[in-house]
Amino acid sequence: MMLQKCWPPSDESATLRVMSRVINFSPGPATLPTSVLESIQGELLDFQGSGISILEHSHRGKHYVAVHEQTTALLKELLSVPDTHEILFMGAGASGQFAFVPMNFLQGGSADYLDTGTWSKKAFKSAGCYGEPRWAGTGKEGERYVRAPRDLDLSEGAKYVHYTSNATIAGVQFHAAPNASAPLVADMSSDILSRPVDVAAHSLIYAGAQKNLGPAGVTIVIIEKSLMEQGRTNIPDHFQYGLLAAKQSMLNTPPTFPIYCVGKVLQWVKDNGGAEGMAKRNQEKADLLYKTIDDNAEFFRSPVEKGSRSQMNVVFNLPTEDLEKAFIAAAAEEGMVNTKGHRSVGGIRISLYNAIDPAHVVKLTDFMKAFAQKNG
Repeated sequence: MMLQKCWPPSDESATLRVMSRVINFSPGPATLPTSVLESIQGELLDFQGSGISILEHSHRGKHYVAVHEQTTALLKELLSVPDTHEILFMGAGASGQFAFVPMNFLQGGSADYLDTGTWSKKAFKSAGCYGEPRWAGTGKEGERYVRAPRDLDLSEGAKYVHYTSNATIAGVQFHAAPNASAPLVADMSSDILSRPVDVAAHSLIYAGAQKNLGPAGVTIVIIEKSLMEQGRTNIPDHFQYGLLAAKQSMLNTPPTFPIYCVGKVLQWVKDNGGAEGMAKRNQEKADLLYKTIDDNAEFFRSPVEKGSRSQMNVVFNLPTEDLEKAFIAAAAEEGMVNTKGHRSVGGIRISLYNAIDPAHVVKLTDFMKAFAQKNG
């Protein structure tokens, strides 16, 4: 593991601390670019000569307002967000949007939901509080989700069609948006800005930041203005997209520090080729890992059909649970952590979000080959 020396800036007499950075394959909150963390650290006590931290600045003050505006502009640029859409920064996580969306737009009607597992089920459950959601497709086969839903049964009267673009637990990803005549709503929490996306084809996109965009605490919402105008107005102010947009996401105090961090990550993405650069980087990582799995198919098994395999969350199993436990422990000893699969499905899960370096995946796949040879 690489060691990095750290001097606490507030105590010159403090004993030297040695910090060890491991390779973090966590599904979220996920690893952040080291250069971003260093930049945040470097200006945490005194933001741009103001004498106080960005954590302490008023959301109405010029320093934070500039950060907010720059972060919005970067997101619009990197995702090619058209002028027909608004960008909002909200709290309550993506799970909050499970309720916000039907609260605003379902109004007792029906909406189509596509089933890719845990998160789509939670969204479906929340929608049931405000109308009549219906399943219009599933990727489940037997006990596991093995593909993105296909042969969709979409209804003509649906208020909207909701899908989760990347299922973190199942390791299933839509590699193209579903075709739908109703407004298309996407939970892109775990693959936003990992590749270019046709924002104009969607009426609403939402994403928790803690996978590809920053730390936990802020949710990005990109919403079509024409849809926003249809939202209910007989609900509390803070649940109305239109009012939030009118106040530039500052109807109340927004999550200022997470938004500031998102701005840092967005600049890092821009400096590394934008959405196209991330797509190339993520394809390279996923191809290497899946090749290692397929080349050692007698030891590693992917349950997901090749056409639906996630580039963000690669899931696989070993021959026995004991070997999976040994794999997780041995990987940790080699400085690679958070490789355990979700408790609901077990196995191994390797999350390859933007900040994971290709060299990290090289190290992982070398370890996997050696582990399979030793234990196969």
